Amino acid sequence: MPTYLETGFNRTGAQTSPLALHSMQSYADLQTPTAPPTAEGEPDGKALAPLRSTYVLDADRVGSVPMPGTLTGAFTTAASRLTGMRPEVLVDKLGERLAFERSGVRLYQALIDKTEALASTSMQLPFSAEALRHLRDEELEHMHIVASALDSLGADSSAQTPSADVAGVASSGVMQVLTDPRTTMSQCLEALLSAELLDEACWSLLIRLAEEAGQDVLIPHFQRALRHEEEHLVRVRGWLETLMLNELG
Repeated sequence: MPTYLETGFNRTGAQTSPLALHSMQSYADLQTPTAPPTAEGEPDGKALAPLRSTYVLDADRVGSVPMPGTLTGAFTTAASRLTGMRPEVLVDKLGERLAFERSGVRLYQALIDKTEALASTSMQLPFSAEALRHLRDEELEHMHIVASALDSLGADSSAQTPSADVAGVASSGVMQVLTDPRTTMSQCLEALLSAELLDEACWSLLIRLAEEAGQDVLIPHFQRALRHEEEHLVRVRGWLETLMLNELG
C-alpha cells in the first residue's frame, strides 16, 4: 500500500494529449444526452427533470417503521399518539443511529487493520492502533446506548428502519475508502472525518427529538455519546491535519 502521494503516469487530464484536445471538445459538443424525446420527437436533456419528478411522485418510501412487537411498545405508542407525537419518527432516527454506530465500529476496525499493517514500515503516524481502539470501543458503546433506548420504548432494536437503510448506503462509500488497499492514511482519515461530522450532527438532532418527545430519561445517555463524538471529531481532524502537513514536507 502507498504511504504518500506521488506523481506518475496519470493520463486523465487533457494536458497529456494537447493535439487531440480540440477534436475531443468538438466531439463532445456534437453529442446530446440520452433522454426521452420532446413533443417534437427530438431528444432533449431538459426532459430528464420531469422524468425524475414522475419517479419521485410515484415511488414508494424506503421501507417502514415496524409496529411495536410488545405490549409495552403498544402502550408507549398509544400514549404518544394521545399527546400529538409521532413515535415512529423517534424510532426511525434511533434505528438510524444504531446502524450508523454499528458501521462506525467497522470503520475504525478497518483503520486499525491498516494501521497495524503499516507498523512494519517506516511511516510515522500521528496516532496509534490503541488510540483507534479507544474510539472504536466508544462507537460500540453508543450502539448499545441506542439499542437500549429502542428496547425501553418497546421497539424492535433488531429491525432496520428506513433511515437506518439510508444510513447504511451513505456510509458504504466511507467503508470502501478505508478497506481499499491502495488508499493512503490521509485519504482514509478524510473519509472518516466526513462520517464523524455527520455522526456529531445526528446525535445533536437525536437529543432534540428526545426532548420534544418527552423522553428525558434517554437524554443523559445521548449527551454522553455526543461528548464522545465531539472528541472523536477533534482527534480525527487533528490527525488528518498533522498527517497532511507532514506529507507536504
